Amino acid sequence: MTDEQSRPHPGPLTDLQRARIDFARRDLEYTRAEDLAQLDAAGLILMIERLRTRLDDMLQLIDETTGPRDRPN
Repeated sequence: MTDEQSRPHPGPLTDLQRARIDFARRDLEYTRAEDLAQLDAAGLILMIERLRTRLDDMLQLIDETTGPRDRPN
């Protein structure tokens, strides 16, 4: 049995966890709809930082729902 199979199946998400997922989806949709050629350097940096923050939040959410994993430093 692999490590993936030995993890317990996560239960239902809380309202806060669902909201975090919704915010991440909205940010991704906004980014996909944005005309990147029209953004200046500062706008691109802000967009990247927002996506990085959302990605980090989604990884934390995965850890919350499935249990932390051993990560190399």
